[in-house]
Amino acid sequence: MASPEHPGSTGWTGPRGAQCLTRTKQSTSATNPDLHHPGPEGLIESPSNQSPNSSMTTRELQEYWRNEKCQWKHIKLLFEVASARIEERKASKFVMYQIVVIQTGSFDSNKATLERRYSDFEKLQKNLLKTFREEMEDVTFPKKHLMGNFSEEMICERKLAFKEYLSHLYSMRCVRRSHEFIDFLTRPELREAFGCLRAGQYTRALDILVRVVPLQEKLTAHCPTLVVPALCAMLVCHRDLEHPLEAFAAGERALQCLLARESHRYYAPLLDAMTHLAYALGKDFVSLQERLEESHLRKPATRGLTLKELTVREYLS
Repeated sequence: MASPEHPGSTGWTGPRGAQCLTRTKQSTSATNPDLHHPGPEGLIESPSNQSPNSSMTTRELQEYWRNEKCQWKHIKLLFEVASARIEERKASKFVMYQIVVIQTGSFDSNKATLERRYSDFEKLQKNLLKTFREEMEDVTFPKKHLMGNFSEEMICERKLAFKEYLSHLYSMRCVRRSHEFIDFLTRPELREAFGCLRAGQYTRALDILVRVVPLQEKLTAHCPTLVVPALCAMLVCHRDLEHPLEAFAAGERALQCLLARESHRYYAPLLDAMTHLAYALGKDFVSLQERLEESHLRKPATRGLTLKELTVREYLS
């Protein structure tokens, strides 16, 4: 019979009777306004980007630095505007452009496909000009036309123009790492996925996350903590769909992103969820429980948010 001393039992309230941590101050988010100020070797300078903790094992330290070195290597992406379609609604008519994003240099089985309209590109341009006006001086943006926007000739012209536009933006380090550029390519899909999660539509949420998370990982390799909320959302969806192995795998990916970043607001709730999953799966939950205990000892707190409570608050605006 499950005991209150063990994770997985209904009476278990956490190691040594401690409750979950309170929500700590967010150190890095998908809308971090400092995202376009990278530190040395492409790493973002933030409170969460600390030296590895002394309590980490030798293997964890080696894994941490191996991941850091991989993150310094620039991932090159290729942008294609593959097709376009005219969409008509009750009060509007517009062209949706299909963007395909592929990682160059090797076979990319996780190419991303997304759709954006002219007004989305226009909003991106305005947002970038607010922050990078000097850097954007040589960037050409397709002009608006009063007539002929739906002609085959104009659509083909804009497809090529938008391809060159995205490629030019991506070639600028400060722009490709900005939250404006990353949000343009991922935020609409992430908002939809988190909206489905809040509505309990876990299968639909997972379908979207499986498509957008690989792209988000490529765009945020310089700051892997930015993908943590989406990975935790995958964990929550799989767990609530009773797919514990898949949930645990998503959690492991999230923990890798949080190595040596114990101050991150997702760290303790994620460890708590992973401890329960490991116990239920018959995996080593003791090491996870010890890490959670150490986190509680460093920063004692009353009950905080659970992982699910944390994820459902993402992308509300």
